[in-house]
Amino acid sequence: MGSHGFVTLLLVSAVSVGTPLLYTALGELISETTGVINIELEGMMLCGAFFGILGAYWTHGVVGGFVCAALGGALLAALHGVICFVFRANQVVSGVILNIFALGITSFLLSTVLAERVSKSITHLADIKIPLLSSIPAIGPAFFDQDVMVYVALLSVPAIWWLLNRTSLGLAMKAAGERPQAAESLGVDVGRTRWLALLACGCLAGIGGGQLAIAGIGFFTENMTAGIGYIALAAVIFGRWRAFGVLGAVLLFAIADAFQIRAAGLGVHIPYQFLAMLPYLVTLVALAGLLRRSNPPSALAVNYHPND
Repeated sequence: MGSHGFVTLLLVSAVSVGTPLLYTALGELISETTGVINIELEGMMLCGAFFGILGAYWTHGVVGGFVCAALGGALLAALHGVICFVFRANQVVSGVILNIFALGITSFLLSTVLAERVSKSITHLADIKIPLLSSIPAIGPAFFDQDVMVYVALLSVPAIWWLLNRTSLGLAMKAAGERPQAAESLGVDVGRTRWLALLACGCLAGIGGGQLAIAGIGFFTENMTAGIGYIALAAVIFGRWRAFGVLGAVLLFAIADAFQIRAAGLGVHIPYQFLAMLPYLVTLVALAGLLRRSNPPSALAVNYHPND
């Protein structure tokens, strides 16, 4: 295989791997902007993947599958909200516990609800080729010959940038994450804003899990996210809480992941275990060089109660 063909395959794989990651990271960006951190992104994706496959079986279509995936992620997000906003638990501790809960409940439901169907795969989303653009060398097949959910993910980046930077709602969300007391005094309902952002994060992370299961392999397997949720969390930090920065971080991590998948095509003689670690090593190196210069929302992970 020539270098040109390898680059094309690498980019195609990176976009495929990166789409679930992008949905999840964009959801976390929305949530963290309002001051709510979701360590349980992994769990949201698992719930989205499981209920996405289950919904696709129930409705006999991928549309129903993605709706159920969004609802599955939102359900775990709502649980996180009740634990943190109502019972005032620590957001990080709640996230860790919910990750364990999501892994356990999806594994249990896999062995019961999906036990007879797990060997069957559902119909994949068809790729939509955009004329002319899909013929561009290397990037054409990667970005302009994909399924509709890939295009929705890419278009969500400028949409979320516009939401956060050019609308009054975006200003309220940033105020809730930076100075919730001041925002409340100016008429912003911080509690409602954080709830909406949290549920939006759950829906997007659930769709990310659904993309992984429905458009990826076509069925659900135990712990199939394998750490993608944590990389999405890192992508938000590495992207400096900006939509286009998150896109760049996702592409970096996705290319690293795609390389370990396609490296055998180049005849790279590196132990498989090291290649499997590559995306996580890239994440660690990227964060190690950035954490001292990062500026998260001031009230991130701090619960706000107006009567305190």
